[in-house]
Amino acid sequence: MRTHYSEDINPELDGKTVEVYGWVHEKRDLGRLKFLIIRDREGFIQITAKKGITDENILKKIDKLTRESVIMIKGIVIGNPKAPRGVEINPEAIDIINRADSPLPLDVTKKVCADIDTRLNNRFMDLRKPEISAIFRIRNKIINAGRRYLLKEGFIEINSPKIIASASEGGTDLFPISYFDKEAFLAQSPQLYKQMMMAAGFDRVYETTTYFRAEEHDTRRHLNEVSAFDVEIAFIRDEEDVMKILENLTTKMMEAAASCEKELKLLNKDIKIPEVPFERITYDECIELLKKYGKKIEWGEDIDTEGEKILGNIMRDRFDTEIYFIKRYPLNTKPFYTMPYDDKYSRAFDLGYKGVEISSGSQRIHKHKLLLERIKFHNLNPENFEFYLKCFRYGMPPHGGFGLGIDRIMMQLLDLSIREVVLFPRDRHRLTP
Repeated sequence: MRTHYSEDINPELDGKTVEVYGWVHEKRDLGRLKFLIIRDREGFIQITAKKGITDENILKKIDKLTRESVIMIKGIVIGNPKAPRGVEINPEAIDIINRADSPLPLDVTKKVCADIDTRLNNRFMDLRKPEISAIFRIRNKIINAGRRYLLKEGFIEINSPKIIASASEGGTDLFPISYFDKEAFLAQSPQLYKQMMMAAGFDRVYETTTYFRAEEHDTRRHLNEVSAFDVEIAFIRDEEDVMKILENLTTKMMEAAASCEKELKLLNKDIKIPEVPFERITYDECIELLKKYGKKIEWGEDIDTEGEKILGNIMRDRFDTEIYFIKRYPLNTKPFYTMPYDDKYSRAFDLGYKGVEISSGSQRIHKHKLLLERIKFHNLNPENFEFYLKCFRYGMPPHGGFGLGIDRIMMQLLDLSIREVVLFPRDRHRLTP
């Protein structure tokens, strides 16, 4: 006899004694028959107790059980075609490990629906729902697939500081913190440190990182604490070398999600794997396409949320693709470290998926003089970046990189809001749980 997950118990164990641990998902009393549905990490198992066969003390314990109580069941496996997966357990012993209070703050069986705030306020219980648990199993799979791909391609994983002295990318969207007798900030990106690793000779690095952005958004796709793969590559020819790594990484992550058949069935989702290379269009082409569909974007402006959504529909209908690169952005709209293509355009790119940006990147400037000029152009103080600028004076190779939002790719894969694909989301209103 050994402890089993519910999915381990099958008709081949008929007549065997097993132990299972889990939560009381449902309870039914039909007089002479009492049914318990026990839920664990892997699914459900039915417990069937019968008057005249099951010990009277066990029947009394079942009567006292509340839904979501944690219990241990020891019993004999019995084949039953009508039970989940064709088996049930006839209990010989029940241990009530922890009795749940009643009423519950959230109905795990989904017989009573709850809004997103109620769910997030009781996230520990929301995560007990199999379809919610499935989201984070898929998330685990795609992160591990991303790591495997990057390691196979020779990347070294790093960990950059999350407490910094100045903005990584300029701007003011930073969370200030008290750092002894100084002001510091939560890192909005590992950008500068990734680039410094290129000067250190590491060539290819990545980080499974957290961004902190003090932006007062209130949308289905923005949070103030987000997760991403952040990647940097040295000795590139141009941004296309970076884009090839990104499209392969994205494809591997999507393939991993598509392999989660059990979880996708729970979520009633199918995942379409894109072909490589992804479609590429320029910013100017993008502006013209949107104009034809009645959406006017002034040259040099960002493509707003509405524009991104329209573009996603255009790419799906006209180019038969859900995922696509936008490149050749106006130079002056991009961060100071972005390599110019010419006086007007940059070597920056974004990756769009179903009408939402999931990644952005570029070839970076590797010449000290040009980098200093671009910092000044953006009205930033070079003294604040001295620790970073120093490495460009002593041999910096050509390089580039990107950040790929894990939360963003999850929300687009599963067509959910970003709050649903993050365990404990942080936005302008939510700091707990």
